[in-house]
Amino acid sequence: MSHGKKDSPKVRVRVFFSVLILIAGAGAMMGLKAMKVPPREAVRPEQTIRVETLNAQPRDVDVLIKGFGEVRCLNTLNMAPEVSGKIVSIHPRLEVGEIVKQGDLLFAVDPVNYQSTLDQVLATVDQRKKIVARLTAELKLEQMRLATLERNRDLAKAEFDRVASLFHRDRVGTRSNVDKAEQTYNTTRDQVDQMDRMLAIYPIQIQENQSALAGARASLTTARANVERCRVTAPFTGRLKSVSLEKGGYVTPGTNVLTLADDALLEIHVPLDSRDVNDWLEFDTKNQSRDLAWFSAIRPVTVEIHWTEDPQGTAWVGQLHRTVAFDSATRTVTVAVRVSAQEAMPQKRLPLVEGMFCSVAIPGRPLTHVVALPRWAVTFENTVYAVKEGRLKTLPVTVARTQGEETYISHGIDPGQEIIITRLVDPLENSLLDIVSSQEGS
Repeated sequence: MSHGKKDSPKVRVRVFFSVLILIAGAGAMMGLKAMKVPPREAVRPEQTIRVETLNAQPRDVDVLIKGFGEVRCLNTLNMAPEVSGKIVSIHPRLEVGEIVKQGDLLFAVDPVNYQSTLDQVLATVDQRKKIVARLTAELKLEQMRLATLERNRDLAKAEFDRVASLFHRDRVGTRSNVDKAEQTYNTTRDQVDQMDRMLAIYPIQIQENQSALAGARASLTTARANVERCRVTAPFTGRLKSVSLEKGGYVTPGTNVLTLADDALLEIHVPLDSRDVNDWLEFDTKNQSRDLAWFSAIRPVTVEIHWTEDPQGTAWVGQLHRTVAFDSATRTVTVAVRVSAQEAMPQKRLPLVEGMFCSVAIPGRPLTHVVALPRWAVTFENTVYAVKEGRLKTLPVTVARTQGEETYISHGIDPGQEIIITRLVDPLENSLLDIVSSQEGS
C-alpha cells in the first residue's frame, strides 16, 4: 500500500501534461483552421461549335436523270449468201473495220451452173411461147375452115332434100341418086362434127401451154435471181464488223459470212429507275393509243453523253427517242437515245463509236421553288441543322430530290433561313454556334 501511494503524484503529473498537450494540439488545429481561405469557384465557359452556314434562297432547278448504257449501231446486218458455190471474187479491202460503200461488190459466187440453168429456162420459155402462138394461129385457121365445112354441109343437106323430094313425090330420079346425096350430106356433117371437137380441144391445149409458160417464166425469175445472187453487194455504206470468208472457199445458203454495221445512226439503251421515269420524264399522254397497253410517245429532249473513260471530256449530244422495255425484276425502264453520225464526230478527240460505255444525262421536268443544299447537310432522317438566335436548331424537311452532290428541299426551310452546311455528327440541340462564314444561296 505504501508503494502505490508513493507513485501517485507522478501519475497525476503525466496525466496533466497529456491533457495539456491534447488541448494545445486542439487549439493549434482550430487556429490553423481559422487561418484557411476557401478557393474561388471556377467558371466554365460554354462550348461553341464552329460552323459554316448557307442563307437559304428558293430557286428553280433543272432535273437531270442519269443512267448508263453501251453505244450500238441502230442497223446491223448479218449477210449470208443465198446460193451455194465457190467464191471466185472478193472486195479488195474485205477486212474487219474497213468501210465499204453502198453498191460495192463484197464477194461473188461462181455463176456457171446458175447461168446454165438460166439459159435452159430461157429456151423453155421461148418454146412454150411459140407453142401457144402456133396453137392460137391454128385455132383461127380451123375456125375459118369450120365455116367452109358448115357451108358444104348445108349445101349437101339442101341437095339431099331436093333429090329425095323429087324421087318420093314426083318419082323423078333414081334411088341411087338419093343415096349418093345422103352419103355426101353425112360426110360433110361428120367433118363439121370432127372440126367442132378439134376446136373445143384447142383452148384447152392453149391454156395448158400458157400454164406451162407461166411456170417457165416463174423458173426464169428464179434463175435470173440466182444469177444475180452470185454477186453480193453492200446494201448501204457501212463498216465491216465481221468477215468469215476467203477467195476460193465454198459457201452455202443461210451461213453468215459478213456483218455490216451502219454507223450513220447510233443508239444507246439506258436503264432508268422507274420512279425517276414516273416523276420526271414527260410523255405525250394526249395522243396515247387506247388500244395498246404500252408507254405513250416520250418527249424527244436533247441529252448529254459522256464516255465513262473520259468523264470530264467534251460531251456528245443526242435525242431521247422512245421507251424500249420495262424490267420487272430490277424495276427499271429502258429508254433509247439516238445519236447521228454528225453529232458523234468531234473535232479533236475520239468519236462516239459502237461499244463505248457511256453515262447519259436526260433532262426532266424542272423542280420549282426548292432550296439547294450540299448532300451532307441533310441527315438520313431528312433533317437539317439551322441557326436560331445563335444556337443549333434541328428542322425536319421534305427532300424533293438528291442530284449529284446537292439535295433539294421542297418544304421545311423558310426563305433566308441560315442552314448549317458543316458536317456535324450528333450535335447537341441548342448548342452555341460560332459562325465562321456564311454563303448566299443561289
